[in-house]
Amino acid sequence: MTGSASVVNDVMTRKVVALRAGAAFKEIVRTMQEWGVSALPVLDDGGRVVGVVSEADLLLKEEYGGDVVGPCGQVEHFADVVKAHAVTAGELMTAPAVTVTPEAPLAHAARLMAHRRVKRLPVVRRDGTLLGIVSRSDLLSIFLRDDTDIAEEVRRQVVTWLFGPHAETVRIQVRDGVVTLTGRVHETALVPIAARLARAVPGVVEVHCALTGPPRHPDLDPDLPDPRPTAPA
Repeated sequence: MTGSASVVNDVMTRKVVALRAGAAFKEIVRTMQEWGVSALPVLDDGGRVVGVVSEADLLLKEEYGGDVVGPCGQVEHFADVVKAHAVTAGELMTAPAVTVTPEAPLAHAARLMAHRRVKRLPVVRRDGTLLGIVSRSDLLSIFLRDDTDIAEEVRRQVVTWLFGPHAETVRIQVRDGVVTLTGRVHETALVPIAARLARAVPGVVEVHCALTGPPRHPDLDPDLPDPRPTAPA
């Protein structure tokens, strides 16, 4: 990866297979196998995403194909049982679909997947029409970004922006996505801000910040201990 990916549009897959609500059960299974996917968006006649059918939805037919009556004569997991008898995408799908816009930050998409426990998200325009799909693997691809690219962006977007004319005193090393900042800066209050901003650069795995303030002058600060080691007599 050579550029800076920061939003869903940078990493999403644009070639997407989708279903109409009337797609039959066997057609859904066949499409999943042919495309090697575990979930498919379902569209209405206007191309808007109205739901998602996953392998979990399809497997309910196998799970509840037999006896579903509990010991007290009540039907257990009623909603799943209803789905188990569904035969079209519109009946099987989980709705409304959990979607994301192409302008959404990658962190937002990752949090949405984690909170809603889904492996991929349809990417839609503001009117709900399908543009693409973003998966967990798409989000992880940002961590394949070259260390040199990361270092250049940290220098440009963080260090130079924060420290201005004193930016050259900051050394930036990046190895396997881990950023190390060393050197002396005049404004120590900006050090934690530099660490947070560097951590937000796409592709950064972790940040080690060892920035310190300017060296002391004992003649100007006689009441403060001098941290420099003294030479042996």
